[in-house]
Amino acid sequence: MAQEHSFDAVSKVNLQEFRNAMQQAQKELATRFDFRGTSASAEFDEAAKRVDLAADHHVQLKSVLDVVETKLAKRGVPMKALRWDAPEQLPSGGMKQRGTLQEGIPSEKAKDIVKTVKALGLKVQPRIDGDAVRVSGKSLDDLQAVIQALKNADFGLALQFENYR
Repeated sequence: MAQEHSFDAVSKVNLQEFRNAMQQAQKELATRFDFRGTSASAEFDEAAKRVDLAADHHVQLKSVLDVVETKLAKRGVPMKALRWDAPEQLPSGGMKQRGTLQEGIPSEKAKDIVKTVKALGLKVQPRIDGDAVRVSGKSLDDLQAVIQALKNADFGLALQFENYR
């Protein structure tokens, strides 16, 4: 009897790298000449898994966002790990924007992933396993094909593949 192989499709963020990137962004915002004397800031609330950006005007807010995204990219944190809300105008005239850290695969996205895997027509069985999707099958080649198809599809999430056995 052939052995059953599997892998898990998950959406995780390395919080240590995320924290380090946010500290680097805060340090750059504090030292850059064009941000001196302004309300430009980037704060990470780890308990709420939320990033709050603030600036004096819209252009400066875009610059703050660019600094944060650059630092995250340099640390290897996927950009799809953050879901950004629309910028908001504050009564004081400043701007703010909030980003939410996405970890785990929500159920509706997991259903889309399962549907995509089933549409491939390979002899694999996908199933939703909490906030991950486990795909199992007898052929390693089929599992590799599923991984490639999931990498090429855009689910709006940063997908990683682990427990490949």
